[in-house]
Amino acid sequence: MFIRITDSVSVAPQIAPADVAIAAAQGFRTIVNNRPDGESQDQPAGAEIEAACVGAGLDYAFIPIDHTGFNLDQVAAMAAALADGPVLAFCRSGTRSCNLWALAAAKQGADPAVIIAAASEGGYNVAGLMPMLKQLAPG
Repeated sequence: MFIRITDSVSVAPQIAPADVAIAAAQGFRTIVNNRPDGESQDQPAGAEIEAACVGAGLDYAFIPIDHTGFNLDQVAAMAAALADGPVLAFCRSGTRSCNLWALAAAKQGADPAVIIAAASEGGYNVAGLMPMLKQLAPG
């Protein structure tokens, strides 16, 4: 269910509060919720996931990505969340989480080609982000 992108980052489709204990048992330290509340009637509220994280001793970050796309504040928030890994990020399918990780990784100095390859190994195609990855990459 959790899709490994790097040694310290995995993504997932929507998780349930019960999945938080599984994440904790697998060594995750932070869960990042990239799904806005109310996006679908069948999704648990972010507060439920957050409460499960508190109960499991995990950090929780709420960085919702909606139809308007990504902004620099979200990229910075994701970069900060990545500092306390291993991190599990989730959204409806894992795609927004993987894309946001890619942007944050570029901002932190990762090589865009390495980012694209890591995402690809996890089954995600972030190649379309190459112009943004290059723009965000320092140097």
